[in-house]
Amino acid sequence: RRRVRPAALRLRTDVGQYEIRDILHGGYTGAVDDFVVVRNDGVPAYNLAVVVDDAQQGIDQVVRGDDLLSSAPRQAHLGSLLGLPPVEYAHVPLALNPERRRLAKRDGAVTLEALAAEGWEAAAVRSLILRSLGLPDTSLDAALGAFDPFRLPREPWIVDPSHLSSTDAATVPPNR
Repeated sequence: RRRVRPAALRLRTDVGQYEIRDILHGGYTGAVDDFVVVRNDGVPAYNLAVVVDDAQQGIDQVVRGDDLLSSAPRQAHLGSLLGLPPVEYAHVPLALNPERRRLAKRDGAVTLEALAAEGWEAAAVRSLILRSLGLPDTSLDAALGAFDPFRLPREPWIVDPSHLSSTDAATVPPNR
């Protein structure tokens, strides 16, 4: 079988589990099994790619969707094996559609490009997102100054793409 299809490269681990600290979830211990670091087509796997990319860019705080919380212990363990400084994690609730499915293009999610085609300006989209999180939309500096990760919702953020059909962002109800 190896002659036809090369094997993936896996990291053999002996820890079984690894604990990380997450700003929103506190201590989280997750499984660390023998995981793929290079796929059989020679492409680095996600876990290796994000650890190396974050380190290369000097990232010290990683914010991702809470659906990726279970992969953070693998990434933290890999980073420790590579001698990289630990990062701070924050896994936030996902934005879901009204049927409580993850937003995806096939389910009516909209892209900034599609909104622009409907007449939305980037500033209006930013304002909509900031207001939906209870943040001031006057400037990014004001939003950053008011941002408190502990005030983020703990439940998924329900987004109805049909509410984005109007170019008047003020008519879109905040999702709180």
